[in-house]
Amino acid sequence: MRGAPPQPPKQAAGPPQAEDDGTAEPLLRPAAGGVSIGGGLRKKAAGVRPWLLLDSTGQAQVVEAGKHAIMRRTGLPARDLRILDPLLSYPSTVLGRERAIVINLEHIKAIITAQEVLLLNSRDPSVIPFVDELQRRILRHNQAIKSQEAGDGESADWTNLYDLEEPRSTPASPPNYSEKFPSKEEVGKAEGKEQSGENRDGPKLLPFEFVALEACLEAACSCLENEARTLEQEAHPALDKLTSKISTLNLERVRQIKSRLVAITGRVQKVRDELEHLLDDDDDMAEMYLTDKQQAQLENSSLSSMNEDVLDEDDVQANADDRGSHGTHTSTHSAISKHLDVEELEMLLEAYFVQIDGTLNKLSTLREYVDDTEDYINIMLDDKQNHLLQMGVMLTTATLVVSAFVVVAGIFGMNIRIEIFNDQVHGMTRFMWTVGGGSAGTLFLYVIAIAWCKHRRLLE
Repeated sequence: MRGAPPQPPKQAAGPPQAEDDGTAEPLLRPAAGGVSIGGGLRKKAAGVRPWLLLDSTGQAQVVEAGKHAIMRRTGLPARDLRILDPLLSYPSTVLGRERAIVINLEHIKAIITAQEVLLLNSRDPSVIPFVDELQRRILRHNQAIKSQEAGDGESADWTNLYDLEEPRSTPASPPNYSEKFPSKEEVGKAEGKEQSGENRDGPKLLPFEFVALEACLEAACSCLENEARTLEQEAHPALDKLTSKISTLNLERVRQIKSRLVAITGRVQKVRDELEHLLDDDDDMAEMYLTDKQQAQLENSSLSSMNEDVLDEDDVQANADDRGSHGTHTSTHSAISKHLDVEELEMLLEAYFVQIDGTLNKLSTLREYVDDTEDYINIMLDDKQNHLLQMGVMLTTATLVVSAFVVVAGIFGMNIRIEIFNDQVHGMTRFMWTVGGGSAGTLFLYVIAIAWCKHRRLLE
């Protein structure tokens, strides 16, 4: 009996494959909590890293974004993001770009914009205290802006703006994984509030990017200063102990301290050179005024829109006016940073330049102390070597003098017949006189040799 033909197996509906192009990468990804499916997804998610996002209101959230998403968000080129790559070794760097500031100072790797701060290694235990301090500073900055908006800028207590105590405002939400950045509308509203707060009467507040930059500089300088202080506290007892007793253990401890000193000095020198480079170049400092540049761009765009409203309806004339307006906007956009007053940022950088320069001077003093100790140890070793050489000269002289007596003994040891060997004629008396005279002559020659060496200042 013929059975029914077997049904073809149904193909399992798999997940749709994402298009492998630059636009297929999502702006943000949730936390990777499940098992990855397929090698293509693992390869595509390789460039996605968790970033801690701190906005201008002090709210913190952890998001996962790829390199292209960060580039689109901040306007940074790929080579600037490569500076923050933890797998690569880059020296301390502070870069000012059109829409963001790139910070790579010691353990701090961050991107600062006019509205937010992106931290790459927020899960590092050494970065957690910095994140808390940065969040407190942003909260106080936001409170100060709200106070100015309320009109009590004159009566506000500005001395406690950067106090290290916990603010009285509602604490920020704990870090959580979000699926998208804050919208442009929300960012624009927050930025508009900040700008309106800055234009009020009363003490002028630092822009948001300078508050974050100051926190980064303070954390990096404080970290280097603490390491220098710890090294100094360990170095002085070890060097003093080596001075009192030269041993292999003490020499090894001093060698490790010197290696750490060289490494810390190089890191401090790099941070100092970076700050000095920024202070010497006003254009680089002007690039860091992100809020002012953004406000100037908004004003230019509003002016250009007003100019476009009064244009004629003629197509040829409209095209010509559009080209002229575009050229004026480009030239104005490139000259925005050149007309900014960098005195505010210069004073901020100078304060931390003085601090890092003091740390470098402290390390230089410690290096000089190590060098002085090494010189003292070398002098002690040279003195001991001189004593050993003098002892060698004295032993060599004694060996030479004793060799003369050995020659006399060798002469009398010859197998010949002479009268002195006849016991009946001379006997034991002559033998004792010969041995005593030879020993006395040997001692006399040794004393003469030592006296001659001291006379010629060969011996002390």
